[in-house]
This record gives sequence, C-alpha cells and structure tokens, in this order.
Amino acid sequence: MTDPLASPTKRAAGMLLITRSPPRQFLLMRHHDRWDLPKGHCDPGETDLQTAIRETEEETGISPDSIQIDPGFRFELSYPVQYKRHGDQVFHKTVVYLLGWVDSAFTPTLTEHPGFQWFPWNPPHRIQNQTIDPLLDAVAIHLEQQ
Repeated sequence: MTDPLASPTKRAAGMLLITRSPPRQFLLMRHHDRWDLPKGHCDPGETDLQTAIRETEEETGISPDSIQIDPGFRFELSYPVQYKRHGDQVFHKTVVYLLGWVDSAFTPTLTEHPGFQWFPWNPPHRIQNQTIDPLLDAVAIHLEQQ
C-alpha cells in the first residue's frame, strides 16, 4: 500500500450548486462514466474559493455574480488517484467542496462534460458512494442545522 504522506499531492476545489426557488434542486455534471461536480485543480497561489468559483464558471458558464456562497459550509475529501499522463504514479488528492446558491435551475454551457442534470433535493441521495453521497449527506446535515 502506498504511503499517502510520501505521495506527491494535488489539490482541487469545486462547488455544489443548489437552487433557492422551489422545488429545490442541485446540479451534477455528467462524465462519460459517472456524475461529478464542477471542480478542478488549484492554480499556484489560488485559494480554494477562487478555484471553486473559476472552475464553476468555466464548466457551467454561470457568472460568479449569480452564485451566493454559503460561508458556513466546507467539505473536504482526500483519496489516492492516478492520472493517465503520469503513468502509474499515485498522487494524494484533496478536494474541497463549497456550497453555492443560485436563484433557479439554469442550462449550463457545457465545456468539459457531455451532459448535466438538475436532481431534486430529497435526501438521502444515493448517486456515487465515494464522493457525491458523502458530500450530499454533509450538505443535508448543514441545512438541517440552519
């Protein structure tokens, strides 16, 4: 087993977008083999918030002015990952997810994904058990506490 502390690291950030207007919905982006959120690697000197906003705009086309960031929510996941361009090398990846509110569902401008879907907010959700489900569970707890 690879020691995560000895592995090179990658940091990424992304955002879960939820609609304010009923019915409450959240946006997921479609990859060829899974659902994901708008996210990407942090550029040098970039904060998690800056990365999440930049990547969300790049991958959905939504203006940062149309998103209200929830300052009380932050969710972090770490896991080993391999990138095709780096061969068999294992990286220790940390992803920070923020929560962003939008007024209503919109049609994203797709630049990196073949599709998208607005899912009804009706926890518990079972979509993808490694990353999406733990994030959605954490958001559900956060929203219950408000």
